[in-house]
Amino acid sequence: MAPRNPPEPGLTYADAGVDIDAGDALVEAIKPLAKSTARPGADVMLGGFGGAFDLKAAGFKDPILISGTDGVGTKLKLAIDTGRLDTVGIDLVAMCVNDVLAQGAEPLFFLDYFATGRLDPVRGAAIVSGVAEGCRRAGCALIGGETAEMPGLYTGDDFDLAGFVVGAAERGALLPRHEDMRACDVLIGLASSGPHSNGYSLIRKIAARAELGWTDPAPFAPERHLGEALLEPTRIYVKALLPLIRSGQIKGLAHITGGGITENTPRMLPDRLGFEVDYASFDRPAVFAWLQETGGVAEAEMRRTFNCGIGMIAAVAPADADAVCAALNAAGEDARVIGALKAV
Repeated sequence: MAPRNPPEPGLTYADAGVDIDAGDALVEAIKPLAKSTARPGADVMLGGFGGAFDLKAAGFKDPILISGTDGVGTKLKLAIDTGRLDTVGIDLVAMCVNDVLAQGAEPLFFLDYFATGRLDPVRGAAIVSGVAEGCRRAGCALIGGETAEMPGLYTGDDFDLAGFVVGAAERGALLPRHEDMRACDVLIGLASSGPHSNGYSLIRKIAARAELGWTDPAPFAPERHLGEALLEPTRIYVKALLPLIRSGQIKGLAHITGGGITENTPRMLPDRLGFEVDYASFDRPAVFAWLQETGGVAEAEMRRTFNCGIGMIAAVAPADADAVCAALNAAGEDARVIGALKAV
């Protein structure tokens, strides 16, 4: 009888590229990060199968829930290439919470989805530290999330991020308030910190055309590396705008993301109204001049690709404009009148 081949050793999940121990280590590493985002309504206990939030404890009486989801786009590629992973989590939170804020909602809790081909607890914790920082800036609790290790789908250090936020507003207090909007209303612009999280596919192409590496000095900010300067996180406008929303001084908000001012401002307006913006009334961060000149980008393309220096636009009554600008500036924003509504 021919000798029988010895049996092959049994396979494990780790042999397939999934490290359960690394996942457990990451959960332990991010528990204190999540705990740092606790707020009324959420005590933030990770490890269960779901997260709970008590709307009554948060002070709401008759709330409407507003939800949102978003990602960071190809800005992630820049984070991967530079190895700087602690800011894109802020972008992730910002893109979600600024959206629900534009509906008049206070962001309450946040969940993240982090997918990668190879789970490194140190890298993972750096990414989630940014998520936690974003939640602290927005005043919302990081109550859970999902970490997925998927070898074969993601290669090398590649990863993806998605975020999910739930906010609330009292019934009857949602934005926009179309019935209150008038052709004479004023548009107030809140300054952005740069491109935020939009247009990075074009930004990366322009940097390649200029033959610049991420560690080269940024032409628009020579004291910083190009990669560092371009990773400046998205501003979060929640704490500055919420009191004005609740006071009734804000009639509508437009979060200026992909599509720029031209495509996002109409989203808050009724069909009977249009708008005019004076693009000379606000300063553009130097990064936009560099992008336009180096890439030969037409002005119209700039305005529909980038925020061009304005991250959020508020519609207010003319009588409230000075007070709203003063309150926003006192809260740390750079706010100014940039235009007005008009009849169409």
